[in-house]
Formats: sequence, structure tokens, C-alpha cells
Amino acid sequence: MIKKNLPKLIITSLITLIPIVIGLFLWDKLPDTVPVHWDINGNVDGYATKIQAVFVIPLVLIVFHWICFLGTTLDPKKQNINDKMFTLVLWIIPVISLLCNSMVFATALGHKVSVEIIIPVFMGALFVVIGNYMPKCKQSYTMGIKLPWTLNDEENWNKTHRMAGFLWVIGGVIIMATAFLGVFWLFFVVLILMVIIPTVYSYLLYKKRMK
Repeated sequence: MIKKNLPKLIITSLITLIPIVIGLFLWDKLPDTVPVHWDINGNVDGYATKIQAVFVIPLVLIVFHWICFLGTTLDPKKQNINDKMFTLVLWIIPVISLLCNSMVFATALGHKVSVEIIIPVFMGALFVVIGNYMPKCKQSYTMGIKLPWTLNDEENWNKTHRMAGFLWVIGGVIIMATAFLGVFWLFFVVLILMVIIPTVYSYLLYKKRMK
């Protein structure tokens, strides 16, 4: 599996590191202190040095990228992971790297960046995409809702992921809507429900089967 997906890993890794090239190109224009964090209202509340912004952030992300790749390819149930799901995993961090560093550089150069809109829209869209794939996700230790009772019961796994897939699509749409409704607290409420509801549902299936 590693050999088969190595070209994808190389391409996505290079894309993850593109912000370093952009940062070097903008080096003389960037201030010594660069904004790297925003509060829920889109106001900058965290800074880093130019070196940290240009080099450290992409390098940290590339480490996580490789961890995700290796963890997935070494999964004991890797034969259950289809190519589309694996491709989705490989592209999440490269997209995050480009998006986050673009916001960092644009803000550092004095451009107005509506982080309070961009992040919920991106996160919501990501959940919609994942939700569409969830019902097709087979048992594995790296993808899906990994609970003792889902991993030990294929029927429980399938029912839980069909329900969770629908829930995550709806939740993703609501999260995207929060970007324009100005109710950011709803973002966190939806996230919590997207985790708790499938977990409880799966557990109830397990208890019912035990009876």
C-alpha cells in the first residue's frame, strides 16, 4: 500500500510545503512579527516570528501529514480502506496548509481576511465531504468512528456510519451557515453533537444486541 500511494504522498507533501516557497518570495515584504491566530470574531490575538510563520508551520503540518499516511498504510485492516477515502485523507493537510498560510501572509501584508467566515465555511464543507464518504467506510483502526462495539461488530459499524454520514452532512451545512449568521457558538454545539450522537447511537445498538 505504501509503494502504491507513494506518488500521491510526494505530490501532497510538496503542496503542503508550497507556503515556504511563497514565504521566501514575500520575505522582504513580511514584517518581523506575523499574525498567526485569530479569535472567534476574526481579530488577531496571536503572533509569531517571520521564521516561525514561513518555516515552522508548514514543517509541523508535513510531520502530521506523514503520520496520517503511515498510520493509514500500516492499519491492520488497511484492505478495507478504499482509494477515495485514502485520497481524501492525503489531501486534507495540504489544503489546510495552503489555506492557513495564505491567511497568515495576507494578514501580515495588511489585507483584510475574514477568518470568521473562511474557517466555518471550510470546516463545514469538509464535514459535508466526509459525511458523503462515511456510509462507504469499512471497518478500520484509522478511519471512521472507532469504538469497541463498532470495531467488533460489522453491522454496528455500518449502521453507525450510515447515520453519522447523514448527520455530518447536515452538520456541515449548518456550520457553513454559522459563518454568515454570526452565531459562532453554534459551530461548537454542532461539532459536539456530531461526535456525541453517533457514539450514543452506536452504544445503544450494542446494548440492544447484547440483550
